Amino acid sequence: MKCNVSVIDRIIRFILGIGLTTWSIAGGPNWGYIGIYLLITSGWGLCFFYGIFKINTIKELR
Repeated sequence: MKCNVSVIDRIIRFILGIGLTTWSIAGGPNWGYIGIYLLITSGWGLCFFYGIFKINTIKELR
């Protein structure tokens, strides 16, 4: 599979993922565990939902 998440998108996902997951572990709402998904997609570079909606944030060089 091809990566569909750009570097800037991955950085934003990583920061939000750390924040949301930490917040949930510290006693915040359960929906904050979505941060785990953000951490996985930032590390892997592939977003399932981007694939469904055919979104690609990586600009191809031509």
